[in-house]
Amino acid sequence: MIIFSILYAIISFSFSYFGEMITYLGMTAPMSIWALVNWLKNPYRGKKSEVTVASVTGRDVLFMLTLTAAVTAIFFFILKYLGNANLIPATISVATSFLAAYLTLKRSPYFALAYAANDIVLLVLWVAAAIFEPSYVSVVVCFAVFLFNDLYGFISWKRMQKRQHC
Repeated sequence: MIIFSILYAIISFSFSYFGEMITYLGMTAPMSIWALVNWLKNPYRGKKSEVTVASVTGRDVLFMLTLTAAVTAIFFFILKYLGNANLIPATISVATSFLAAYLTLKRSPYFALAYAANDIVLLVLWVAAAIFEPSYVSVVVCFAVFLFNDLYGFISWKRMQKRQHC
């Protein structure tokens, strides 16, 4: 995710999707590093090949939604100022990306659903871009594959959570 964030920021910049660029470089990459450290500190029963799946509390959800709303509102005005292409979907992408990053950090299976929601928003953004520049079709294909991967990831994490909490 860290390497993808850098590459995706470059592609996003090329089509004036400044929100995507800022989100992935300024939020997703750092949160991925933080999540990696958190995951490495929480192996399941000492096995370094598996992370302990955690549950989010009601307090976590409230904090997450409040923070997501604040980050999204701030980014809306930043993106508007920068003249971001497709402002509303780009702003929604910030929200779904933030939720996904937060839930990844918390080791919740729902991070995969948040990433799937983000994939759908990004499919909308990049289909719009591909209409004007056909070379972006490859990015559309990339996020279509990510969508299926994230849905599979959610199913896998829920199974892992069930196995760990038995």
